[in-house]
Amino acid sequence: MSSLHDYLMVFIIGGAICIVGELLMSLTRLTPARILVIFVTGGVILTAIGLYKPLVDIGGAGATVPLTGFGYSLARGAIEGANTEGLLGAITGGIKSTAAGIAAAVFFGYLFALIFTPKTKD
Repeated sequence: MSSLHDYLMVFIIGGAICIVGELLMSLTRLTPARILVIFVTGGVILTAIGLYKPLVDIGGAGATVPLTGFGYSLARGAIEGANTEGLLGAITGGIKSTAAGIAAAVFFGYLFALIFTPKTKD
């Protein structure tokens, strides 16, 4: 029964984050790029004030997969880097903690561009 509860919490947390994104797109004139920046920055800010870690503990992938999770990873890496290496660690820690995800996104994006025919949006 615990697995069902875990899946439900992932769905609820991830869905709530998506609802916020849908509301921002529907009710404001913000561009998708600005919404992306709001989500990443929001993840960083919520991590810095200690509010995002409880969401990750409860929601797992529902909290770490959306863009706010990327901000969480950046902030967590910067905090860990600052604690171990000082100022230089604060600058490089976020990059180190998100490098694998960014590399995977670039690799798979390139791979799919080779397999499928990319088209511009008309």
